Amino acid sequence: MYRGRLERDLKHWTAQGLIDAATAGSLLREYDSRESAFSLGRVLMIIAALLVSAAVLLLVAANWEAIPRLVRLVGIVAVIWGAYIAGGLLILRGAERFAGAFLILGTLAFGGAIALVGQMYHLSGDAFQAALVWFAGAVVTAVLFRSGAVAAVAGFLAFVVAGADWTQSYSVDDTVLLWLMPLMAVIVILLVRYTGADRVRHLAYLLLLVWLAYLYGENETPAAAIAIAAFGAVAYLAAALPQSPLHALARSAGAAPAFYAYLVLLLGLLALHSEFDSVEQRLFVGIVTLGAAILGIALSGKENGAVRYLGYVVFAAETLYLASETIGSIIGTSGFFLVAGGVVALIAWAVIALERRLSNTGTKAEA
Repeated sequence: MYRGRLERDLKHWTAQGLIDAATAGSLLREYDSRESAFSLGRVLMIIAALLVSAAVLLLVAANWEAIPRLVRLVGIVAVIWGAYIAGGLLILRGAERFAGAFLILGTLAFGGAIALVGQMYHLSGDAFQAALVWFAGAVVTAVLFRSGAVAAVAGFLAFVVAGADWTQSYSVDDTVLLWLMPLMAVIVILLVRYTGADRVRHLAYLLLLVWLAYLYGENETPAAAIAIAAFGAVAYLAAALPQSPLHALARSAGAAPAFYAYLVLLLGLLALHSEFDSVEQRLFVGIVTLGAAILGIALSGKENGAVRYLGYVVFAAETLYLASETIGSIIGTSGFFLVAGGVVALIAWAVIALERRLSNTGTKAEA
């Protein structure tokens, strides 16, 4: 998505004479050479690694009883070390994109080895412990090889660990998810910083969202919803306000920190809508939600498109909701649709005016 927009911008600047065609081509090639840039060959290699891992594990599982125990153990260890050694050699030769496929193969084989060896030697433990060891192995591999691909695997395994623990206990009092989920999210973010796999940070933020939803599901009260909304508000202001000491750190991670913090704020307000029954309480929450939408557009409207469009959607949806709760109950269905059409038209006018103002502000600042 970004590459296509960058290519269009470069062509536009070239047509205006701002840069020459050679410079535009050099800039585009520099972007394509980055480790985080999309590569069809890299994606196909990773898919091939996943398929080979599945094939090896299924082949071993289908003929498990026919294979001597020592051969099983040696074969499992050989697959793991062979994949890691091949990945390390490819890294030394500068072929990091292909190395990621072998490292993924070794990491997935390591997970399969945990299950197969545990079954073979009747080791005590459960799915949660096995998933946690698998996650730890992926983290160590990502650190040793500085692999963004394995960091992504670790991010997905964090969800596997959380799911394995939750399905075994179903109770917040009997699990370690209260502290383990945010800890795994922090570990994944540190891996992102260390390996440079910027897109993987979304897995950490999504894990934190799941953690908050988990906490709220275990304690569905207005106080819990208010706490989530307050946490999101503080985190968003810390990431979006230029005066915040954390603003520079959040900006270095791109638009994601502000967006996800803003999303937590809005999800907390959404939960408050379901907690309150009276029209007055819902009206108050609706006004606060409209204020939050305007705040997001005002603070991040120019620099963060994700927050801006989310603010637009929330503002429009909340306006229609308040209209249905107040005016709609008085004037009937047909009258409500008429009023709703007028409200949407006003929202569209306000959005267009705001977009023009943001555009003019950016032009003046550049001048």
